[in-house]
Amino acid sequence: MIIILMGVSGSGKTTLGKQLSLVLQCPFYDGDDFHTPEARLKMGRGEPLIDEDRQPWLENLSRKMKKWKVQSPQTILACSALKQKYRDFLSQNFEITWVYLKGDKALIKERLKQRQGHYAGVPLLDSQFDSLEEPQNAIVLDISNPPERLVEALIPHF
Repeated sequence: MIIILMGVSGSGKTTLGKQLSLVLQCPFYDGDDFHTPEARLKMGRGEPLIDEDRQPWLENLSRKMKKWKVQSPQTILACSALKQKYRDFLSQNFEITWVYLKGDKALIKERLKQRQGHYAGVPLLDSQFDSLEEPQNAIVLDISNPPERLVEALIPHF
Protein backbone atom coordinates (compact mmCIF):
# COMPACT_ATOMS: atom_id res chain seq x y z
CA MET A 1 0.00 0.00 0.00
CA ILE A 2 1.15 3.50 -0.79
CA ILE A 3 -0.01 6.30 1.47
CA ILE A 4 -0.07 9.64 -0.33
CA LEU A 5 -0.23 12.77 1.78
CA MET A 6 -1.70 15.43 -0.49
CA GLY A 7 -2.52 19.11 -0.30
CA VAL A 8 -1.23 22.52 -1.24
CA SER A 9 2.33 23.61 -0.66
CA GLY A 10 2.87 24.41 3.01
CA SER A 11 0.14 22.12 4.32
CA GLY A 12 2.66 19.97 6.20
CA LYS A 13 2.97 16.94 3.92
CA THR A 14 6.70 16.47 4.48
CA THR A 15 6.59 17.09 8.22
CA LEU A 16 3.73 14.63 8.68
CA GLY A 17 5.24 12.11 6.27
CA LYS A 18 8.53 11.97 8.14
CA GLN A 19 6.80 11.52 11.49
CA LEU A 20 4.36 8.93 10.19
CA SER A 21 7.14 6.93 8.55
CA LEU A 22 8.93 6.66 11.89
CA VAL A 23 5.81 5.37 13.60
CA LEU A 24 4.87 2.95 10.81
CA GLN A 25 8.52 2.02 10.20
CA CYS A 26 8.25 2.41 6.46
CA PRO A 27 9.98 4.52 3.82
CA PHE A 28 9.02 8.13 3.16
CA TYR A 29 9.57 10.04 -0.07
CA ASP A 30 8.94 13.69 -0.85
CA GLY A 31 7.37 14.20 -4.26
CA ASP A 32 9.12 17.56 -4.59
CA ASP A 33 12.39 15.67 -5.00
CA PHE A 34 11.17 14.23 -8.30
CA HIS A 35 10.28 17.44 -10.18
CA THR A 36 12.30 18.24 -13.26
CA PRO A 37 14.97 20.93 -12.92
CA GLU A 38 12.90 23.11 -15.26
CA ALA A 39 9.83 22.82 -13.04
CA ARG A 40 11.86 23.68 -9.94
CA LEU A 41 13.26 26.78 -11.65
CA LYS A 42 9.80 27.84 -12.77
CA MET A 43 8.35 27.47 -9.27
CA GLY A 44 11.39 29.22 -7.81
CA ARG A 45 10.53 32.23 -9.98
CA GLY A 46 7.01 32.17 -8.51
CA GLU A 47 5.45 30.81 -11.70
CA PRO A 48 2.77 28.15 -11.23
CA LEU A 49 3.16 24.87 -13.06
CA ILE A 50 0.68 23.90 -15.74
CA ASP A 51 -0.43 20.35 -16.52
CA GLU A 52 2.26 19.95 -19.18
CA ASP A 53 4.92 20.83 -16.58
CA ARG A 54 3.55 18.28 -14.17
CA GLN A 55 3.22 15.33 -16.57
CA PRO A 56 6.92 14.30 -16.51
CA TRP A 57 6.81 14.56 -12.71
CA LEU A 58 3.73 12.35 -12.49
CA GLU A 59 5.27 9.80 -14.85
CA ASN A 60 8.46 9.77 -12.78
CA LEU A 61 6.48 9.29 -9.58
CA SER A 62 4.54 6.42 -11.14
CA ARG A 63 7.80 4.68 -12.10
CA LYS A 64 9.17 5.20 -8.60
CA MET A 65 5.97 3.88 -7.04
CA LYS A 66 6.36 0.64 -8.98
CA LYS A 67 9.79 0.17 -7.41
CA TRP A 68 8.62 1.14 -3.95
CA LYS A 69 5.74 -1.32 -4.16
CA VAL A 70 8.25 -4.14 -4.63
CA GLN A 71 10.66 -2.89 -1.98
CA SER A 72 8.23 -2.34 0.90
CA PRO A 73 4.70 -3.42 1.83
CA GLN A 74 3.98 0.17 2.87
CA THR A 75 5.40 3.46 1.58
CA ILE A 76 4.54 7.09 2.30
CA LEU A 77 4.71 9.78 -0.39
CA ALA A 78 4.19 13.51 0.09
CA CYS A 79 2.69 14.75 -3.16
CA SER A 80 0.48 17.75 -3.83
CA ALA A 81 -1.75 15.84 -6.30
CA LEU A 82 -4.01 18.88 -6.46
CA LYS A 83 -6.23 17.73 -9.34
CA GLN A 84 -8.35 14.63 -9.57
CA LYS A 85 -6.76 13.69 -12.89
CA TYR A 86 -3.34 13.64 -11.18
CA ARG A 87 -4.70 11.36 -8.47
CA ASP A 88 -6.33 9.14 -11.09
CA PHE A 89 -3.03 8.87 -12.96
CA LEU A 90 -1.09 7.96 -9.82
CA SER A 91 -3.77 5.46 -8.75
CA GLN A 92 -3.37 3.32 -11.85
CA ASN A 93 -2.19 -0.13 -10.79
CA PHE A 94 -1.68 0.82 -7.14
CA GLU A 95 -3.53 0.48 -3.88
CA ILE A 96 -3.35 4.01 -2.55
CA THR A 97 -4.69 5.53 0.61
CA TRP A 98 -5.13 9.25 0.07
CA VAL A 99 -4.71 11.61 3.02
CA TYR A 100 -5.79 15.17 2.35
CA LEU A 101 -4.15 17.80 4.52
CA LYS A 102 -6.78 20.51 4.54
CA GLY A 103 -6.15 23.96 5.87
CA ASP A 104 -7.02 27.58 5.85
CA LYS A 105 -5.16 29.73 3.32
CA ALA A 106 -4.13 32.26 5.99
CA LEU A 107 -2.55 29.54 8.17
CA ILE A 108 -0.69 28.05 5.21
CA LYS A 109 0.51 31.49 4.10
CA GLU A 110 2.04 32.04 7.54
CA ARG A 111 3.75 28.66 7.36
CA LEU A 112 5.18 29.46 3.94
CA LYS A 113 6.56 32.76 5.20
CA GLN A 114 8.53 30.80 7.82
CA ARG A 115 9.80 28.21 5.34
CA GLN A 116 13.48 28.26 4.50
CA GLY A 117 15.24 26.90 1.41
CA HIS A 118 12.22 25.66 -0.55
CA TYR A 119 11.37 26.77 -4.08
CA ALA A 120 7.59 26.70 -3.56
CA GLY A 121 6.67 29.75 -1.54
CA VAL A 122 3.97 32.33 -0.91
CA PRO A 123 3.81 33.54 -4.56
CA LEU A 124 2.46 30.13 -5.61
CA LEU A 125 -0.18 29.79 -2.89
CA ASP A 126 -3.10 31.35 -4.76
CA SER A 127 -2.44 29.20 -7.83
CA GLN A 128 -2.25 26.10 -5.61
CA PHE A 129 -5.68 26.83 -4.15
CA ASP A 130 -7.03 27.68 -7.62
CA SER A 131 -5.88 24.26 -8.90
CA LEU A 132 -7.03 22.31 -5.85
CA GLU A 133 -9.85 19.86 -6.45
CA GLU A 134 -10.66 18.45 -3.03
CA PRO A 135 -10.66 14.65 -3.09
CA GLN A 136 -13.86 12.71 -2.52
CA ASN A 137 -12.24 9.51 -1.29
CA ALA A 138 -9.58 10.51 1.18
CA ILE A 139 -8.90 10.70 4.87
CA VAL A 140 -9.22 14.42 5.62
CA LEU A 141 -7.08 15.97 8.32
CA ASP A 142 -7.33 19.49 9.68
CA ILE A 143 -3.82 20.92 9.59
CA SER A 144 -4.53 23.37 12.40
CA ASN A 145 -3.81 20.39 14.66
CA PRO A 146 -0.19 19.63 15.59
CA PRO A 147 1.58 16.94 13.53
CA GLU A 148 1.67 14.56 16.51
CA ARG A 149 -2.13 14.64 16.74
CA LEU A 150 -2.43 14.07 12.98
CA VAL A 151 -0.17 11.01 13.25
CA GLU A 152 -2.34 9.69 16.10
CA ALA A 153 -5.45 10.21 13.95
CA LEU A 154 -3.90 8.26 11.07
CA ILE A 155 -2.56 5.23 12.95
CA PRO A 156 -5.92 3.39 13.20
CA HIS A 157 -6.17 3.49 9.40
CA PHE A 158 -2.97 1.50 8.97
